[in-house]
Amino acid sequence: MQEYEVKRGNTADLDDRINAGFRDIFQTEPAAADGHYSISYGSMKKLEVWAGEKNKTLLVDTVTDDSILKLPDEEADRIILDTNKKFRQFLDLVTCFTTKERVKRAKKAAEKGN
Repeated sequence: MQEYEVKRGNTADLDDRINAGFRDIFQTEPAAADGHYSISYGSMKKLEVWAGEKNKTLLVDTVTDDSILKLPDEEADRIILDTNKKFRQFLDLVTCFTTKERVKRAKKAAEKGN
């Protein structure tokens, strides 16, 4: 499980952005249960997302679809790259931080933890 910080001032409509991200980026409606939203897409057998405490963080749990690795390399690479690209776009939209900003914040958090 991963936890991503949500940009200040963007916590009120977090659920709406989660749903919009699934619809707009992954082109699918998520299954919803108890505030958790999940889909299956590309190389992810399961992508489950939910809001953390006071919507200040986004919690993400993924399960990889190992059957992708049994495909020819060219086809598997295409699926994996597409999945990773869309996952990053989804995180950008939902957290309101770019990939570069998320990496920077994760490094700072790791340094504080040590």
